[in-house]
Amino acid sequence: MFTGLVETMGRVHTLEPRTAGLRLVIAAPAIVEGIEIGDSIAINGCCLTVVQITETLLGFDAGPETLACTNLGQKKVGDNINLERSVCLGDRLGGHIVTGHVDGLGELVQREDQQDWSTFWIIAPANLSLQMATKGSITVDGISLTLVDVTDEKFSVALIPHTLEVTTLGELQVGDQVNLETDLLAKYVQRQMAAISDAPSN
Repeated sequence: MFTGLVETMGRVHTLEPRTAGLRLVIAAPAIVEGIEIGDSIAINGCCLTVVQITETLLGFDAGPETLACTNLGQKKVGDNINLERSVCLGDRLGGHIVTGHVDGLGELVQREDQQDWSTFWIIAPANLSLQMATKGSITVDGISLTLVDVTDEKFSVALIPHTLEVTTLGELQVGDQVNLETDLLAKYVQRQMAAISDAPSN
């Protein structure tokens, strides 16, 4: 479980092919202390398990489906990446409840920079748009954000200078893909509404 509040940006150190998938080795000096093998870390919003620790480096194994369904398969050595350790019982929940299970990929189609603030418009799969609402929550590359406008095809988010500076969102350009996770509550509401709609009438 995560909050969508990125702790630090790591950097892709090496990409090591495996029989099935890839091992991502990420330089993460700011958070490596205290991490143990088996811990869960959100990597651009995708929950992965620590399988290797070497000084300031953390290794994660990503399977073929993870690489195909997230933007982790697009990363190159030297790329920055958002990192968040899983929450502990009693931690403040500053963002919203994030599972680290990426629902799909979005694409940045418009970036409006106004001095040091930005508004992003991101295309989302139609099934995910149904789980979004203005003033609701969305996770973009592991970052908890508030939805501003939502249409059937895309949504917008407003980014403050701090977010642009300390996460990878500041580096995004039109055409880049991002990992999306919709709000957990919205998923359950949609599921219940579908069940009510499908129920036979008396």
